[in-house]
Amino acid sequence: MTTHNYRTNRRCFLKKTTALGGMSIFLTVIPSSLFAQITKSDDPRLITLTLRYQGASGPVSAYMAQPKENKKHPGVVVIHENRGLQPHIRDIVRRLALEGFIALAPDALSPLGGTPDKEEDAIQKFQNLDYETTKKDFAAAVRYLKTNPLTTGKVGCTGFCWGGAMTNQVAVNVPELDAAVPYYGAPPRIDDVSKIKAPLLLHYAENDDRINQGIPEFEKALKKADIPYQIYIYKGTQHRFNNDTDPERYNKQAAELAWSRTIKFLKEKLS
Repeated sequence: MTTHNYRTNRRCFLKKTTALGGMSIFLTVIPSSLFAQITKSDDPRLITLTLRYQGASGPVSAYMAQPKENKKHPGVVVIHENRGLQPHIRDIVRRLALEGFIALAPDALSPLGGTPDKEEDAIQKFQNLDYETTKKDFAAAVRYLKTNPLTTGKVGCTGFCWGGAMTNQVAVNVPELDAAVPYYGAPPRIDDVSKIKAPLLLHYAENDDRINQGIPEFEKALKKADIPYQIYIYKGTQHRFNNDTDPERYNKQAAELAWSRTIKFLKEKLS
């Protein structure tokens, strides 16, 4: 089985599942260990919806999940990779909701018509985004959750790859952010690091030279600015090791360890 066939079959699976209202479909060509990572879109413990909030670019579409419990919960903004708001990111939103958070994943491609079905089309669209405006759209997501009557007012942010870099930008540009967890994200400009007020939990892959070359300066600046932070570099992993839809890079052991640390950190900082 080739990687191409795996991805094609998985995409077909997700489309069929959506079309059939969440009915389970079993395909032997897909490893069950990977599907074990995916939450149910109709999990009875959750409320999920697509909404719009006002961003700098205009109305921004976002996917939200929250526990059904009738009480307030901390909020977490989830920032996707440079493939847009894909099913994997929606799954992470639901995972966070099952841990007791109100999680919101904005679609950065909203001003360009939203995330297309094909990942390769989404990647192309990212070249047409205005990065400064996009940063403001995600900053607006934090403030949307901060003022949402469903939340406690405590809000964190996490993101992956492109979204990890954007999480660092949110930390720089939103002083009221309460916690930030970037996964293998490029650091912000060193001159901007002192603007960060939120504690950071930084996840990196061992074999990720392009991103990791920025770690020493970033860490030096964090220490100089007296910003609380934790750094973990996961041995034997590659960039994108958390994404269980990428069999070439996914590392189950590292992903689960990073996730457990993420949940613990968010619960501590957003309580």
